[in-house]
Amino acid sequence: MFDVLIIGGGAAGFYSAIHIAEARPDLKIAILERGKEVLGKVKVSGGGRCNVTHAEFDPGELVKNYPRGEKELLGPFHTYCSGDTLAFFEKRGISLKIEADGRMFPVSDSSQTIIDCFLNEADRLGIRVLRHSAVIDIRRREVNLHGVSTEIGNSIANAPQGIPTSNETKSMLWEVESIKHTYHAKKIVVATGSNPKIWKLLKKLGHTLEPAVPSLFTFNIKDKRIKGIQGVSTHAAVNVLEQRLGTPKITIKLRSRETEQSLMTSEGPLLITHWGMSGPAILKLSAWGAKLLNEMKYRFRIRINWLPEYNVEGLIGLLMQIKEIEAKKTVLRTKAVDVPRRLWTNLVRASGIGETEKWAEVTKAHLESLAHQLTQSEFLVDGKSTFKEEFVTAGGVNLKEIDFKTFESKVLPGLYFAGEVIDVDAITGGFNFQNAWTGGYIAAQGIASLSSL
Repeated sequence: MFDVLIIGGGAAGFYSAIHIAEARPDLKIAILERGKEVLGKVKVSGGGRCNVTHAEFDPGELVKNYPRGEKELLGPFHTYCSGDTLAFFEKRGISLKIEADGRMFPVSDSSQTIIDCFLNEADRLGIRVLRHSAVIDIRRREVNLHGVSTEIGNSIANAPQGIPTSNETKSMLWEVESIKHTYHAKKIVVATGSNPKIWKLLKKLGHTLEPAVPSLFTFNIKDKRIKGIQGVSTHAAVNVLEQRLGTPKITIKLRSRETEQSLMTSEGPLLITHWGMSGPAILKLSAWGAKLLNEMKYRFRIRINWLPEYNVEGLIGLLMQIKEIEAKKTVLRTKAVDVPRRLWTNLVRASGIGETEKWAEVTKAHLESLAHQLTQSEFLVDGKSTFKEEFVTAGGVNLKEIDFKTFESKVLPGLYFAGEVIDVDAITGGFNFQNAWTGGYIAAQGIASLSSL
């Protein structure tokens, strides 16, 4: 029998357990983890360095990084934000550093630092960590003083005749069945991320689950313009284009001005890879457009401006000037604008300009073609690839069914949530972990404040 049982041995689960145990040392707490190892996502985050959070300390700005959950997380972030996360780790002797893009990592540059911190805290606070304990059922039971239980839910058992069943003789318990044992607890926290088996159990208990779709992924593209130049990185603006008449417009904008025929637009570093394109500009689109791109079966067109400060007309004018200034030089070898040389070479070739053609010899039609390649390159995306090992899923428990003052279920009192099990996800940069820390902390405070425990 436990006071609190936490399902899921990841970031949100450990954070919840630690804060409950600190606030209420009298409570008996356990974490159920389905596998041999705990904190798996912590281990691989940030390429093994663990991107703990982001150096955005204003809740109003922080929420703008959440395609799903922006409105709901504003209040929670006013309660517990990035600065509180920083203080939590520093109190335990772990210093964090801020990188140029705002991501925050332990100074050690090792995720093991964070894992060791959580395991040491769990041990210090007497939190039991039960590995190899995959959960196969969750039931809510009504227990009376005579030890007879009645399951509340889809199948209701009747108490034997002659046993008192008044409200004064009853209490509510959770019964969690794992592959090893059946456990009982007064309160439970579900922190299992996108585990489909747990989602199925939550549905059985009466919750609405938004469908799971990948959120952070890279774009698969086969195109001669990016072939053989993997590793090239540059700043670009990327638009997802409409595919057919009747496609609904996306209302979310990542830039202040929407491009014509564009469903979404993003700007930032873009990385050319062996399989296509990645980098923040692409990952933002994959997050904000997670559900739309899933509906399109990950086959769509994008338009890229490799020089976001220029439009096609302005660039044509610039290239005409360069034609006069660099008349005797070959176009291929004269990188006239600020793009990586290998990309410039491929785009010049795609424009129909010859290998040895000089600027003086280039026709206006070819210069216009080059300007279009530099500012309006279109590519066919045909599929997706997981972003490293940091798989993030959009979907989860419907946000309307959660009280964000406590992260308690509105459907089933005594059931709390933390982390990606709810329909909240973020762009890359430490924001998904901050959702886990904030939800874990607030759920812990909600549980710890209960006088009935």
